[in-house]
Amino acid sequence: MNRKIALWTIWVGFLIYVLFLAPPIRWQETLNLLMKILTFQWASVNPVILSLFALIGVCIALYSCVLFFDGRMQKLPFYPFAIASVGTGVIGLIPYLALREANQEFTGQKDAFLQVLDSRITGLFLTLFTLALLGFGIIFGDWGNYLQQFLSDRFINGMSLAFCLFCLLFPTVLGDDMARRGYYSNSQLFWLIALIPLLGPLAYLCWRPPLRQ
Repeated sequence: MNRKIALWTIWVGFLIYVLFLAPPIRWQETLNLLMKILTFQWASVNPVILSLFALIGVCIALYSCVLFFDGRMQKLPFYPFAIASVGTGVIGLIPYLALREANQEFTGQKDAFLQVLDSRITGLFLTLFTLALLGFGIIFGDWGNYLQQFLSDRFINGMSLAFCLFCLLFPTVLGDDMARRGYYSNSQLFWLIALIPLLGPLAYLCWRPPLRQ
């Protein structure tokens, strides 16, 4: 119950912040930025912002590799929230985290989609892609420009904080996934994964054994 209250509090607090407390939204600049990203006009986009936008997608994929298995055993399936998170980021994800019940089992067959999500190759691809994004943003990014936009633009500000929440909340689903694979009793391993933002969970995807059917 405390977990659910905490998650709903985070969700409501983030919504209030984005709607009423964040820097003003610049509709034209935001639409232009999204158009440039989605039409591959990347040369005119700050690499920090481009990397951050792509890392949000990595986070959604990371959660999908865990929660589509979890959703199989829940009253509410995960896929509507996965679709919502593509458009709204962490705002679409947190309600599922708050509504789901603790679940350490998986039954049934893995279809082709679940096979891909369960594959260590998927984890390795996401890890290498993330390392490339981090290197690209750190080396080539204009961090002064990013800081200015973070402080003055609601979209950049909210996207940045959403990325932090994605990283912060992953431990809420990590324990159950480890238990489904027989590793929850190793608390040191749990904290080793949980306390390294993003890269710890990605390393877990590369290492975790496939679920048995």
